[in-house]
Amino acid sequence: MKNVGRVVATFFGLGFFPLAPGTAASLAVLLFYKFCLASLPWPYVLALLFLLTVLGIICSTAYSSELQEKDPRRIVVDEACGQLFVLLLVPPTWGALAIAFALFRFFDIVKPFPVSQAEKLPRGWGIMADDFVAAAIAKIILHIYLYLK
Repeated sequence: MKNVGRVVATFFGLGFFPLAPGTAASLAVLLFYKFCLASLPWPYVLALLFLLTVLGIICSTAYSSELQEKDPRRIVVDEACGQLFVLLLVPPTWGALAIAFALFRFFDIVKPFPVSQAEKLPRGWGIMADDFVAAAIAKIILHIYLYLK
């Protein structure tokens, strides 16, 4: 069971990517969305996001405890969930996807307020929460842009 938790926490091993593992996980989700998920009804994508988030909280809590680190670099399920949240209900055009990717990565890396506050939550909650706050900011900006476009 511990190995399953590691697989989830590292998002199928992408957390071991040597350069920018969080960005690698976000890019993988973007491509999976473009080629597989975008054609599904949005409630299915939302259900997948919910399941992955619950598993992410549980598995990132366990794996960060095992590694004895607050937010280990190799835990990237949070980036996967955050990116999927931004992409939910976004048209799968390369332009919209690129903007969604860039905005999410920017807010996740820079961590402006309130993103920085969210990561102060304990254990897996904090690991996941900062990415959801970054994703929410990115999603709002993206949808305003798409509306005005």
